[in-house]
Amino acid sequence: MSSSKPAKKVKDVVEAAAAKVSEALTDRVPGAPGSRTPAVEEPTTPVGPPPPKSEQDAPETVTPTGAPTGAPKVSKSQQGEFLTTSQGARLRDTDHSLKAGPRGPILLQDHHFREKITHFDHERIPERVVHARGAGAHGMFTGYGTATEITKAGFLAKGKETQVFVRFSTVLGSRGSADTVRDTRGFATKFYTDEGTFDLVGNNIPVFFIQDAIKFPDIVHAAKWHPDREIPQAQSAHDTFWDFVSLHTEAQHHTMWNMSDRGIPRSYRHMEGFGVHTFRLINEAGETVLAKFHWKPKLGVHSLEWEEAQIAAGVDPDFHRRDLYDSIEAGAFPEWELGLQVFPDTPEETFAGIDLLDATKIVPEELAPVQPVGKLVLTGVPTNFHAEVEQVAFHLGHLPPGIDVTNDPLLQGRLFSYLDTQLSRLAGPNFMQIPINRPHAPVNDMLRDGFHQHAVHGGVAPYRPNSLDGGNPFTTDEGFLDIEVRVAESTKVRENPVSFDDHYSQVRQFWQSMSPVEKEHIVRAYTFELGKCYEQAVKERQVQCLANIDPVLCEQVATGLGLPVPEPVAPFAEVEPSPALSQVTGEWPADGRLIGIVVDPAAGLDGVAAVRTAIFSAGMVPLIIAPHGGEVGGVTVQRTFATARSIEFDAILVAGAPAPAPDAIPAGDAKAGAGASVTVDPRVLLLVEEAWRHSKAIGAWGGGAEVLAQAGVAGTPGVFSAGSGTAALTELQPLLAKHRVWHRFPATVA
Repeated sequence: MSSSKPAKKVKDVVEAAAAKVSEALTDRVPGAPGSRTPAVEEPTTPVGPPPPKSEQDAPETVTPTGAPTGAPKVSKSQQGEFLTTSQGARLRDTDHSLKAGPRGPILLQDHHFREKITHFDHERIPERVVHARGAGAHGMFTGYGTATEITKAGFLAKGKETQVFVRFSTVLGSRGSADTVRDTRGFATKFYTDEGTFDLVGNNIPVFFIQDAIKFPDIVHAAKWHPDREIPQAQSAHDTFWDFVSLHTEAQHHTMWNMSDRGIPRSYRHMEGFGVHTFRLINEAGETVLAKFHWKPKLGVHSLEWEEAQIAAGVDPDFHRRDLYDSIEAGAFPEWELGLQVFPDTPEETFAGIDLLDATKIVPEELAPVQPVGKLVLTGVPTNFHAEVEQVAFHLGHLPPGIDVTNDPLLQGRLFSYLDTQLSRLAGPNFMQIPINRPHAPVNDMLRDGFHQHAVHGGVAPYRPNSLDGGNPFTTDEGFLDIEVRVAESTKVRENPVSFDDHYSQVRQFWQSMSPVEKEHIVRAYTFELGKCYEQAVKERQVQCLANIDPVLCEQVATGLGLPVPEPVAPFAEVEPSPALSQVTGEWPADGRLIGIVVDPAAGLDGVAAVRTAIFSAGMVPLIIAPHGGEVGGVTVQRTFATARSIEFDAILVAGAPAPAPDAIPAGDAKAGAGASVTVDPRVLLLVEEAWRHSKAIGAWGGGAEVLAQAGVAGTPGVFSAGSGTAALTELQPLLAKHRVWHRFPATVA
């Protein structure tokens, strides 16, 4: 590693996780804003800035030209205990502007006022046109050494550890939009390799809406809000989006993925990532292959129910951000394996009849299995969101030796667009000198000057060839190689190859690969989205597209919209289902799952301490839910009946039947003269009913059985009572491994 501080080893990561879990057992709640517990009174004794929280990380302290400085990461933040101007002059007062008398006008000479206000007025930078809403984290990538025969990229060597920064995002919404909207998610990873930065800029969906980058403004304009009202925000359920995709049928594949559960992931931790495009790899012998990149989450692929997503957007718009940062703070570090699908590098650039340059197509994993080549673990949250998450700049042209691009027309356009956008968003060509973007490899370029130049370059000859600087810098045969690829003789045209014309066969394959419950969710999504459109012609046109995909899908959606069922315009393609596309398969680790424990202080907390310890030991996180905050029976309360909603929890354990608290609705009814109608706090019943409706496992012991009875869910699949809290947890764990109790609600779509 060419950094100023040794990278965290995998062993260190595991030990840190154990330490964090041990710390959590002392009732420390993830999400505390700072590393110091504040006093009630305003502090009056000067002290230095607080240290970073244990889970916080920051960019390495390298120079603008990639040289390690040896300085600690905190050296980039504030220093000392006294307030100063931006020039370091200490201040006596920052609460009052300089005026001509106590009631007079502010004086122009008040430099501190002008500096403070002027900087405040310019704090915001332009948000990204797409992927504006994001979250990021620091981590470590470790190569397995399994890719050395196909690429000379050094970061994939066995045991090689490379620091990374990952940014997750939604596509359509602004920075202030909700996390849980139905949308594609960005999954961009910056590898700080010692051969130069590698940016793998992908999504949680392996295909794109368009085949050619020239259409990128069109799909974004169509999917964004309407230009007259700037609504709807961060959603595709409107006329312009469906107008575009129903006319532009190459978008149907990506649209189907968005309408599936993939469009509303449970968390970033439960999300796959894809490089989307096909890349060309070259090994030390000069041999090439084509490849696609995949991120496989350790916890499996898991999604929200649509109602959960809607509730979360209102109750907790930061749902995914909070989950990412709280899981890292709790020691449940998110983890993925990086894998490659590898294909022969043939002149046709196809595999099994699939054009590898078509970004609207996948290669089913049954035809080309994903081969693991490394592991990513996220271990640190940002120290400063703006400096890191907002200012990080990705570019598909940031490639290390051993990896190169192909002629995918969407990829080719992105090579221009990603660089171009940083010039305006980050105010000039020196954005790579911002700390989060600085390479961890020596930089010796001949790029000079420009806005915000941080490097102080020496020498007199920033050009080649030169003699005044002794010919420095020299090129080398060991550097990045643009892989030689024969370009076929052709004429300039504005057209796609014929192989790009099939817009429906893989959409049909995706549909046929879904389980019945997933198909039901897709039908509901199409029906909801098209039901929000005003124009009948748009609905009818999209229903015709569905008729070209599958008759059952078309009939179900058309019926929901009150439209006639059209006939397909061409015979259906014969396709084989791809089981790898379904999320409702297999069993997965329960690491980091959130278990809500409802307690009734009036009835005692028998078994609560034991079940909390057992949950921690299983690598999960227990959250106590009580009528009020503070403590109950010596146990810290993490959520109250007023702040808890089922969307946050992966499963619910009920330890008692708490009566309506003073702030519950029945208490308000009683004030108006109505009699009490329930014996259990209705917010607890709502919590259980929602969890049940969303196919979550629910267990109870003691008085909790009465809650299940009053909620009307006792005895249904995945709902049970046990003799103790630990016994209930034992029954719960196998259900968690499958994510949800899928068989609770038999699907109506075959």
